Amino acid sequence: MSFNIALTGLAAAQKDLDVTANNIANVNTTGFKESRAEFADVYAASVFSSGKTKNGDGVQTTVVAQQFSQGSLKFTNNALDLAITGEGYFALSEDISSQDFNYTRAGAFKLNKDNFVVDSKGNYLRGFPVDISTGDTTSVSLSTANPIQIPDASGAPRATANVYSSFNLDAGASVPIITPFNPADSTTYNSSTSTTVYDSLGEPHIMQYFFVKDAAANTWNVHATLDGTEFDATGAAGTGPITTFVFDSSGLPQSPLNAAGTTFAPVSLTAANLTGMLSNGAQFPTDVNLNWRDEAGTANKLPTQFASRFEVKALEQDGATVGRLTGIDIDGTGKIVASYSNGDSSFLGQVAMVRFPNSQGLSQVGNTSWKESLTSGEPIAGEPGSGTLGTINSSALEQSNVNLTNELVDLISAQRNFQANSRALEVNSTLQQNILQIR
Repeated sequence: MSFNIALTGLAAAQKDLDVTANNIANVNTTGFKESRAEFADVYAASVFSSGKTKNGDGVQTTVVAQQFSQGSLKFTNNALDLAITGEGYFALSEDISSQDFNYTRAGAFKLNKDNFVVDSKGNYLRGFPVDISTGDTTSVSLSTANPIQIPDASGAPRATANVYSSFNLDAGASVPIITPFNPADSTTYNSSTSTTVYDSLGEPHIMQYFFVKDAAANTWNVHATLDGTEFDATGAAGTGPITTFVFDSSGLPQSPLNAAGTTFAPVSLTAANLTGMLSNGAQFPTDVNLNWRDEAGTANKLPTQFASRFEVKALEQDGATVGRLTGIDIDGTGKIVASYSNGDSSFLGQVAMVRFPNSQGLSQVGNTSWKESLTSGEPIAGEPGSGTLGTINSSALEQSNVNLTNELVDLISAQRNFQANSRALEVNSTLQQNILQIR
């Protein structure tokens, strides 16, 4: 009987050695979680045996339990390297349309030939669909999560619909002596500024404003050109001011005021008239509004006529030319934002995150991945940073949570246990040999 007891001790010590060696071997494996061999004693007794004198039948391995403590973060220069701080797992699938998921905390992702985000084995990282403009998640169900693809196409152009400008006109400026207004003759106007607007094809056009002081007190006429061609208040090619500003004695807008009574009324240029000034086959799909303020309507950026030099306070518009992809950013909530050279940005998706009621019940499948099991419970998907789910760190990797010093101490302990059980077997063998030699 003592042979069997010593053999169970050897098997347990061997299991402890194997688990410790596996931990040491994976000390540099990204996302690896160390394991711990857990043992229990063995007692077998019948109803009629005396439990008081039972010596025990050895030891057994009850479970090799992984320890899901947080590993330290290692920062990189790759935006697709992702690390989870807190609870949660990335969801991966072998095929684009597969609903058979693996779960991992190893976030060393890259792009495949089709620009999908994959791991080193080619498994697809899954993400929730979002609104491309606001980034709002439309669904957090794992069944609606799709493989994340980074576009390699250029950003689409966007035609200008609004131009915002604000300025200070010099109250001490003189009325031009030479008339009428001529955009090619700087002596016929006092000040000018320009901005770039875009048509439906993304081609840029220069829109220039000219401010001409009128003989009437505190009055200014505003003329405008598109690519050097003067247009009128409707956006059609022609002469004449597009609007006339009147300031009060305090230098603030007086007429014509907008509906709020805070600044000059906007000038609406008809889309068809502006399109008629183009020769490249493009168009302005909507009317273009010339707003005399900044986009936010900031009070201190309204047009003024003070006794100081001409100054542009704001000059911007909402159009954009064709852009190329310049960068990818991933924030703490997993939202993926693509940036383009034309200044545009769009949301591509949100990295899906999953948690389990019992992480230690997950089944190991290799490649630092797990699958759900009966003891782990069903996966619960959600947005990173919501509820008990952790957040995502871009350009970072979670290192193994193995403590090498502890593992080396455990290795020595397991070796001593193995030697002690081997000695028990040797002693038992000696006793048996002595018995056999009795005559």
